[in-house]
Amino acid sequence: MGLVAEAVHSGGGHVLGIIPRALIGKEKTRETIGELNIVADMHQRKAEMSRHSDCFIALPGGYGTLEELLEVITWAQLGIHDKPVGLLNVDGFYNYLLTFIDKAVDDGFIKPCQRNIFVSAPNASAR
Repeated sequence: MGLVAEAVHSGGGHVLGIIPRALIGKEKTRETIGELNIVADMHQRKAEMSRHSDCFIALPGGYGTLEELLEVITWAQLGIHDKPVGLLNVDGFYNYLLTFIDKAVDDGFIKPCQRNIFVSAPNASAR
């Protein structure tokens, strides 16, 4: 995320980092770029990220990224927000997740119209 923050900042964009107090010193961090808000916990972090975001884009990542992605998709499904959700599927990183979601649609666990809550693309180039 540091490289993304640097690029946004260099391009004149606003960078806002939100970190729970418990993760300070535990997360791999670089020099702070832009604004940094320290919050009580992960629940407050996600609420603040949602409040300040115009959209959500997931890059390849681990459990935390996956959990946050599925939560914003679920929030959209429940009507909590109507912001765009994107998945940056670099080098097919999320192919198995996309296959799983398609299987959940096929098996009736996800409504077909809800499959379109998010979009995925292999890169960030404009179409």
